[in-house]
Amino acid sequence: MRLTLLYVGLFLTSAACLLTITYFLVEQQLPQVTTSAGAVIMGRDGQVTGGSASGTAACSPAPDTLPAPAQAGTCQLQAVAVRAASGTLNRLLIESGVALGIMAVVSVGLGWLMAGRVLRPLRTITAAARRISARNLHQRIGMTGPEDELKELGDTFDQLLGRLDASFRAQRQFVANASHELRTPLARQRTVLEVALRDRQTTNASLRAACERALAAGEQEERLIAAMLTLARGERGLDVLEPFDLGAVTADALAACHDDAVERDLTVAADLGTATAMGDSGLAERLVANLTDNAIRYNKPGGRVEITAGTREGRPFLAVANTGPVIPPDQLPRLFQPFQRLDPARTARTGPGGPGSSGLGLGLGLAIVSAIAAAHGAELRAVTQAAGGLRIEVWFPPGPDRLARTGRAERTEVLV
Repeated sequence: MRLTLLYVGLFLTSAACLLTITYFLVEQQLPQVTTSAGAVIMGRDGQVTGGSASGTAACSPAPDTLPAPAQAGTCQLQAVAVRAASGTLNRLLIESGVALGIMAVVSVGLGWLMAGRVLRPLRTITAAARRISARNLHQRIGMTGPEDELKELGDTFDQLLGRLDASFRAQRQFVANASHELRTPLARQRTVLEVALRDRQTTNASLRAACERALAAGEQEERLIAAMLTLARGERGLDVLEPFDLGAVTADALAACHDDAVERDLTVAADLGTATAMGDSGLAERLVANLTDNAIRYNKPGGRVEITAGTREGRPFLAVANTGPVIPPDQLPRLFQPFQRLDPARTARTGPGGPGSSGLGLGLGLAIVSAIAAAHGAELRAVTQAAGGLRIEVWFPPGPDRLARTGRAERTEVLV
């Protein structure tokens, strides 16, 4: 109704302006009656059609005098012309008003139809939005018609539904996987405690062993929960961006995993330089720790780990490569999904970084890396190596050069 009234108002306003302009144009084209030196001039071309020596005043003589015959004819001609022009303008005004009234009524119907046509796609989108819920996000509007703003709105809404559908499916899968992963240590913990309680010949040593096994299961639960919290924090995004040196963060992560690399007889070569990036230094530390832990844990005895951090083409980057087992290229995307392992039997123990230090062994390590990289707007590149192992590169957006001028400018080579 509001659109209809708007259309009618715009039509009446424009029609009234048009009729007003037409009225004045017609008035200017009608014959004009004036006097000039006693001659009556009729018409816009200035042609003299009659005249009198007394001019206009002769058409209004004194009450006690009579106009001359010539003057009387001129005055009558002038009166006829004035009446004809006035009648024409009056008829034009009346007929225009009638036509405007008729068209005003017609414009109400046309405006209603036009408003309905304009709002029909919006009603379709509104109905779809009311109909679609979390259980049927697969439905789409499927707007048809010309490529205009309304179809673009419908297509945008369909794309939004697609993203929501993918997000809901990922969340459902994540909850299902998390429930399954948590059920295993909980069941192990409960079984150990029940067996210990039912054993009538239990000793202090057996009780101690049962308690240690229950504590180990609890630590696994803590690691899993901490890893899931880190993953959720990375997927949430960053509220505040602060500068940090990616090279310094990498050096700290290498120092933390030094003993683990020595225990596995691995050679770690690090080429670290200043790499100033913007983001959350805590999450960046977790990203580097997960990558280094992954490269060390899933490596072959006597293998090699290469870590490079620096700035190339104005962008901070981190590259981690190892000589682990051969990874089929088609299986590579699965490694960056939560709770997805290349080999489910590979559940490496947690390194010296402490409980929950990386999330690896739980199927969350590289998923956390992917989430943190996405939160920083970084580009994640992963390629399999023909001889075995994996090379992962993280390219951060260009950061300020403030730390580049005051930070660690030297490059170091670290061999373990």
